[in-house]
Amino acid sequence: MRFGWITVNVKDMQSSLSFYEGVVGLKVKRKMSPMPGTEIAFLGFGDNETEVELIKNDKNDTPEYGKDISIGFEVESLDQLTELLNTKGIAMKGPFQPGPAIKFIYVDDPNGVKVQFFESMRK
Repeated sequence: MRFGWITVNVKDMQSSLSFYEGVVGLKVKRKMSPMPGTEIAFLGFGDNETEVELIKNDKNDTPEYGKDISIGFEVESLDQLTELLNTKGIAMKGPFQPGPAIKFIYVDDPNGVKVQFFESMRK
């Protein structure tokens, strides 16, 4: 068994693609429009890795998200990411370091989905 993807229903496809490509660093692997008013994009880092599926459906302009769910991405340097977030005007919460092995921050994607970026302190 393999974890295939996580789906995020988005309010605006272009701003969501800009975030997940420009901030997270994911690449669009495939796009489709299975029916009028629906756009789907799958993004990922490489082959056989878990993907993020973005769905924009014109009939659902106010998707709802669980307030206690987040998507997590490991980064090489939180300091470098923090600089990028500051240049893009993206607000963050943290950094938090609950122990010596990990440090993390949270941001909201353009849809209000909580995204956690973490750095392993044991390299």
